Amino acid sequence: MSSALTDGIRVTVTSAYRPERSQPAQRRWLFTYTVRIGNEGDSPAQLVSRRWIITDATGEREEIAGEGVVGQQPRLGPGEAFEYTSYCVLETPHGSMRGSYRMIRGDGTAFEARVAPFALVVPGAVN
Repeated sequence: MSSALTDGIRVTVTSAYRPERSQPAQRRWLFTYTVRIGNEGDSPAQLVSRRWIITDATGEREEIAGEGVVGQQPRLGPGEAFEYTSYCVLETPHGSMRGSYRMIRGDGTAFEARVAPFALVVPGAVN
């Protein structure tokens, strides 16, 4: 699990290995991750885009960027939260993800809400 607080926006992530959707013989390990984005601040903020950096066990890095998350650009008032689950496929049995969400306040100011690094690990793959 990871958690980071940036300008009143807390991003918490948990991940899980999905053996039923993985194919280790084909170098395909699938992980799901659930993200909770909570507004602990005093003013609303809207998530407009995302940026992920995915690193596998060999150090191979992939960067993914795009608008919103799961087809949405949630607006979070103070005390509100948004949660979603997505997935990642690695060619190794462990790796990590980190990133950020581009947030915009009602007055037009923008900031990057940090997503702290979190592990993607097949149980028993790492000592």
